[in-house]
This record gives sequence, C-alpha cells and structure tokens, in this order.
Amino acid sequence: MTAVTAYTLGELAALLGLPLQGEAGTVITGIATLAKAGPGQLSFFHNNRYFPDLLATKASAVIIHPDSASACPTATLLAANPYAAYARVSRLFGRPNSQATGIHATAIVHPTAIVAASASLGAHVCIGANTVVEEQVIIGPNSVIGDDCFIGKDSWLSANTTLYHGVTLGSRVRIHSAAVLGSDGFGFASDGKRHEKIEQLGGVRVGDDVEIGAATTIDRGALDDTVIEEGVKIDNQVQIAHNVRIGSNSIICGCSAIAGSSVIGKNCIIAGAVGVINHVSICDGVTVTAMSLVNQSITEPGIYSSGTGLDKASNWKKNIVRFRQLDDIWKKLLRLEK
Repeated sequence: MTAVTAYTLGELAALLGLPLQGEAGTVITGIATLAKAGPGQLSFFHNNRYFPDLLATKASAVIIHPDSASACPTATLLAANPYAAYARVSRLFGRPNSQATGIHATAIVHPTAIVAASASLGAHVCIGANTVVEEQVIIGPNSVIGDDCFIGKDSWLSANTTLYHGVTLGSRVRIHSAAVLGSDGFGFASDGKRHEKIEQLGGVRVGDDVEIGAATTIDRGALDDTVIEEGVKIDNQVQIAHNVRIGSNSIICGCSAIAGSSVIGKNCIIAGAVGVINHVSICDGVTVTAMSLVNQSITEPGIYSSGTGLDKASNWKKNIVRFRQLDDIWKKLLRLEK
C-alpha cells in the first residue's frame, strides 16, 4: 500500500504497547504482506501457512507471536495476537480524511439542527430539523440525515448515506456508501382483500464502535426501536428488519438477511448469505455457517449449519430425490422394526 505517513519502530512499539526486538530508529512507511514487503515496510505473521514467506521476507519488521520470533530474519514487534495488532497498526497508515472541517457551501442544514464546529459536512449534505451532529463527525457528499437524528462524536458517514428520521448513532460509528438506516419495516396486515400498511413508529439505535457496510439496510421498528449494540460489525448488502436486536460485538457477514423481531446474542458470527426467520432468538456465542437457514431459536452456544454440501450436479439431483423419499423410508423402517 502507499504510505501516507511514517513512524519509527520505537514509536510503533510505544503506540501499540508491544515489546520491540530490533533497532528502534528504523523508519516504517507502510504495511505489506510477508511475500511483498520490502525495506521500510512492516508485515505480520499469524498463520503457519505463510511460514516460508516469513523465512524469506524482506520486511524491515514483522509483528509476530513470541513463540515464532526466533524464526524471523528481521526486527520484530511481539504480540500475543499478531492479527489484532496488525489491525490496530493498519489504522495508523490509513488514508487520511481529505474533507475539510466545516459546512460545505452547498450543504443544507435546518435552522433547528445543531452541528459541532469541528464536524465536516460535504457537498450537498442535507441535515433535518432537531438533528444533532457531535464533534469530529464526518458526513460525506450527498448524504441525507432526517429529522430528530443524533450522530455521536468521531463518527464517519461515507457519501450517499441515508438516515431516516429518529436514528441515533453512538460514538465512532462508521457507515459506508449507500447504506440506509431507518427505512420502514416491511409491516402489513391483511383484511382478506388487501394489505393494510402498519405505520412504523419506532426508530433505530446504533451503539458505539459499530461499522455498517455499503448498501446495507436497517429498518426502523414498528413500535419499539431496532437496536444494534456496541461493537457490532455488519458487512455489505445485509438486510436487518424491524425490531431486530443484535448483541454487542457480533458480526453479520455479507448478503445475510435477518427477519423482523429476531434477536441475535452477543459475540455471534452470522456468516455470508445466512437467513434468519422472524421472531427467532439466537443466544450468545453462536456461529452460523454460510448459506444456512435459521428457522428455530438457538439456545446453546456452538457452530450451526443447514443445507447440503457442494457436490457434482448429477449426484446432487439424485440426492434431492432421495430427500423427498425420506418420510416413506422412515415409515418402512418403523414397520420393519415392529
């Protein structure tokens, strides 16, 4: 990656709180993989699959577990969890914000809105009535923030983000482009002839340190709020329906859909393209593997899967037919046992 700043190894060790083995004055200007790193770059080792790359690396320093440090041919920053340490150091070399502090001349801010002096509103941003934008918030171009919203300090909303009315964001929330928070939940009641819309009267509440991916939608609650607790990470193109609650530090991967009034516990992982039906509860510490359907509540921590594994199409088609015959086979088995 292209470096945007530089640190000495001594400075990095102090910032990360990690022991350094090597020359403290060595200047680091960027981060790269073990295989591609060169002088002046920092790398990391956390998977034995890359051990040959470690032995041959040209990096100036490597973040590494103390148990593996003796194999490293260069300076080391010792970390119990090298990958987590890499995540922290990556932010030091991230692309700086180029959006100037203040309100762009084309932005529209309602007279009753409160925008901190240190906040940044990009071109054509629209801020609704009674909305509060706290210190160091960055809102990208063409974003629309509805009435009665609250955006906590140090939050960052990329271009074309939309918050409907009554959305509350905690501090250090990151929202990527085309995400929509607070749209109406999919609520209708049938009278036998037509579908009557149920007005969605709740809001959306997002805790501190949440990240929400591009083109993700989070619907407002029908009566109570939809709640995303602190530390949750949501990938791109995720659908979260009305009155869902997602517990702290859970991860929701791309293209998953969580139906209305479902509850996801703390420290859960919902892998890609998972479907969760409405009114289901998932306890803390659950992992649901990719493309699974959660059609009943999960009450014990663990790893859960559904569906059939990949196979040649010819075999898969045969097995689908056999699945349909399972009930008859089971009944025949019971008769034989009797």
